[in-house]
Amino acid sequence: MTIAASSLDLIGIGVGPANLSLAALLQPCDGIRSLFFERNAEFRWHPGLMLPNSALQVHHIKDLVTLADPTSRYSFLAFLSRHKRLYSFVNANFTQVLRSEFDEYMRWVCSELPNLKFDCAVEEVTSDAGGFLVHTSRGTWRSHHLVIGTGVRPKLPACTVPHLGTTVWHASQHLFQTAQLAGKRVVVVGGGQSGAEVFLHLVSSGDALPDSVVWLSRRGNFAPLDDSPFTNELFTPGYSDYFFELPRAVKQRVLEDQKLASDGVSMSTLEAIYRRLYELKFLTESRCRADLRPGRELEGLDRTATGWRLSIRHEHTRAVELVDADAVVLATGYEQSLPACLEPCQHLVHRDHGDLVVNPDFSIACDGPPGSRIYVQNGARGQRGIADPNLSLLAWRSAKIANSIVGWVLYDVELEDSLVSWDPRDPELEMSGYHGSILDSVERTL
Repeated sequence: MTIAASSLDLIGIGVGPANLSLAALLQPCDGIRSLFFERNAEFRWHPGLMLPNSALQVHHIKDLVTLADPTSRYSFLAFLSRHKRLYSFVNANFTQVLRSEFDEYMRWVCSELPNLKFDCAVEEVTSDAGGFLVHTSRGTWRSHHLVIGTGVRPKLPACTVPHLGTTVWHASQHLFQTAQLAGKRVVVVGGGQSGAEVFLHLVSSGDALPDSVVWLSRRGNFAPLDDSPFTNELFTPGYSDYFFELPRAVKQRVLEDQKLASDGVSMSTLEAIYRRLYELKFLTESRCRADLRPGRELEGLDRTATGWRLSIRHEHTRAVELVDADAVVLATGYEQSLPACLEPCQHLVHRDHGDLVVNPDFSIACDGPPGSRIYVQNGARGQRGIADPNLSLLAWRSAKIANSIVGWVLYDVELEDSLVSWDPRDPELEMSGYHGSILDSVERTL
């Protein structure tokens, strides 16, 4: 085993938006030696869902760096300026930035950074008294700290896992499928943004329309994303810190209550779907049948002589419905997990009810080498709230990690005043005569 001559301060595993943000924010700091490894040959951001006209659900200012460093040369506005399209972008008055352009922006940032290694898979991570040994397909490096940014993996109903293939797939693989769906019976499972975009794509396929598209959702209706100003306060550093200190039982309840703040469908997408349904029913002679069924849960998937039969349970009546299909698209979300390369270090990691125990600086509580830390990106939803896997706090979280790595305030992450008083320990509330603790207040609500 040949180890690179010099030890690094930091190795990042995975180059998605999260670790790309950290790499960009660390670039001005000359004293930090870092490398970020990515198994793919190039940057890829949900390529299987890069559907026509799909757009961000967050403001474009919530890019890789701006909310931590508004002067950064790696901002979305800097990208627009570099490519001579800033005025045109402003004049276009986009309500939402197309995901294809944001993907282009992040690819540009990749081209500007020297500390990214693509086509380099991390195969195993081990540790000794000197830190971590990162074994890759292109050699072994030693590092003091690790940052895990491998993203999330598809979350699949158990009944579908044995049948994944050319006619049953997760939505993240939708554009990679070769199945010909023209004239076929297609079922889309999942009522969030991905399910909505896949459904719209299928019923808008021109001459290649399916015979039928059934859209199933566990939710009581096809509900919009709550994008109101006060809901967006949930995507601020102050609320993240407040949520971090809540008891576990309260966090679980709050996460469920806030589901549509992060997992609803963009209003523009819902409007486009409704208009398309109107066209199909009243304005065209298309034979594509669209069937929307909310309040249903998939309970079974069985192979038939002609395709698939789905067993779905109606939430209110508990009746079981049977739906036949030639193809099934599973827009059933994602779940966080540590990558397989960390298996040799799994025994070092602390967990609480199966969840990683994450410190305020986004390092994982673990029994690793002295002074070394493993940081996790997009792995603290249960401890940090619905904003953790979202782009909204990307730059702030990376700035927190960067500060922890360098050991001083590289970026000012001091919280700005919120227009909402979430925490009863807020100084202004204490001045008004309240002297309780956050634990006192939540315990009275349980």
